[in-house]
Amino acid sequence: MNKKKKMMKIETPRIPSELPVTMRQDIQSNDFLEMEMIQDCEIENSKANKVIFDKIIFRNVTFTETAFTSAELTDVIFEKCDLSNVDFSDAVIHRTEFKDCKMIGINLSGTTLRNILFDNCLADYAAFRFANTKQVIIQDSFLSKADFSYCKLQKFEFSRCTIDQVQFSGTELNGIDLSDCSFNGLGVFVENLKGCIISREQAYIFANLFGLIINE
Repeated sequence: MNKKKKMMKIETPRIPSELPVTMRQDIQSNDFLEMEMIQDCEIENSKANKVIFDKIIFRNVTFTETAFTSAELTDVIFEKCDLSNVDFSDAVIHRTEFKDCKMIGINLSGTTLRNILFDNCLADYAAFRFANTKQVIIQDSFLSKADFSYCKLQKFEFSRCTIDQVQFSGTELNGIDLSDCSFNGLGVFVENLKGCIISREQAYIFANLFGLIINE
């Protein structure tokens, strides 16, 4: 039986208890959004660059054909949102939570992530390529075939996640604990596995991946 992990502490979003509620449907490049709760709406066909989101809650919002490239997000919560295929590439995201969100194919490539929580999210095929991360927790989430190639993972925690066929090529996994995650295979370079924490059962999976034969 695996020893229960001690959860890492991260900074949570600093958001006032009461925010004005809006149903915003259009976001433009260089917009500065702050102190809003945006809920029960659809934001579609917004191709906005360098938007700033500060102290914002998105609740039950569907994003369709949307891109927020090079955005800045600070103290933001996404709750029960559909962020599938949203393009956040090259964004800087700090003290932000994604809770109960659908995020299939979300693009977080090249992002800077600090103090981020992904909780109970469906994020299959999510792209994190070249992301620079620190103080990030992903828990109780599905990440099958997600791409974490060439990422810098500092104080990064997976907990009880499905990570089948996740791509970790070029990403150092030293200190990364995968022992309570489920997978049948991963894309990873042997040299990047040094210091990765796995369970006894997972050791057999890695042995098969690299063509090793275990003599019982």
